Amino acid sequence: MSINDVFGATIIIPHVLRDLLTPDSQRVIRYMDCVVQAFCVHLHSSASHTVLMIMAFDRYVAICNPLRYATIMTHRMVLVLSVWAWVIPLPLVGILIGLSVRLSRCRWNIVHFSCSNASLFKLSCESVLINNIYGLGYTVVLLGSSIGSVTLTYLRIAMVCLRSKNKTLNRKALQTCATHLAVYAILLVSGFIVVILHRFPQLASHRKVASVMLHVVLPALNALIYGVQIKEVRQRVMALFRKSKVASMDAK
Repeated sequence: MSINDVFGATIIIPHVLRDLLTPDSQRVIRYMDCVVQAFCVHLHSSASHTVLMIMAFDRYVAICNPLRYATIMTHRMVLVLSVWAWVIPLPLVGILIGLSVRLSRCRWNIVHFSCSNASLFKLSCESVLINNIYGLGYTVVLLGSSIGSVTLTYLRIAMVCLRSKNKTLNRKALQTCATHLAVYAILLVSGFIVVILHRFPQLASHRKVASVMLHVVLPALNALIYGVQIKEVRQRVMALFRKSKVASMDAK
């Protein structure tokens, strides 16, 4: 997740900061650079879903099969799952962007702060029926498998917690799953908003806000949410706060 967050932020943030310091008339990007950025944007979004699906499976094993966790989630298994989280979206995103690149172009204006598949095929005056069909199928498969797997996983976890009389176990399960569900909900809602608002050009400013939430705010939240959960990080942050508090008191 950390690698994917850094990847997504690197795609978007430098480009946005450059545009903020550039007059509107000088905000240009080469077509192939736009294609590469669109590919990376969709790869980051897709990998976000596959990574969170793997994390849901990890939580399922940890809570529902704690005694077998070490034998199931071995280093090899974690490596295989992590590789597949990136390998599965690659061809799907490649076909998605390839269908848009094949089209001729009659427009040169992108009404968005970054390039995406929709931005690319909107530059063409040709029929984009195939693009819409594949894009819809791609979205249904990705979101359907993501929502389905996460829902089934947490239903099983909920059943185990309801049957368990161990309050400590249930409290730890709630703490562990709440952060994952919060991140997943933000990803899902912002992703849905971006997809829906692409159908309404008059709401371009709203789409930009949703995209910032997806590609900028979410990676920052991930670092904050999951970083604070690590005991060593939490202790180090608390130590820094105590030192700053003591230093301010001494200054007074």
